[in-house]
Amino acid sequence: MVLIYTTFPSREDCVKVCKQLLEERKIACFNAFQIQSGYWWEGKMVEDQEWAAILKTDETREDEVFEALKKLHPYSTPAIICIEAKKVDRDYLAWLVSTVSGE
Repeated sequence: MVLIYTTFPSREDCVKVCKQLLEERKIACFNAFQIQSGYWWEGKMVEDQEWAAILKTDETREDEVFEALKKLHPYSTPAIICIEAKKVDRDYLAWLVSTVSGE
């Protein structure tokens, strides 16, 4: 199992992209929440309200989700970070794998 973390400029962008990935069964589920972000952009320090998403999928779809996010994302340089889950409940993992495989 992998978790893919990314951020969006608005709730609408976040939910739209996440729902598309969910409908295409590239992910089993997502969590979306509003965050306060600080970062450097084009030589200036920026503070902004963003929406973060944690996308849950299996290892076989990691690259597919990563590439889909790059195409669908409204940011020119989005944060797309894949994190391998060290330990996952066996029943949850079975549900996740069966969900993304459409079984």
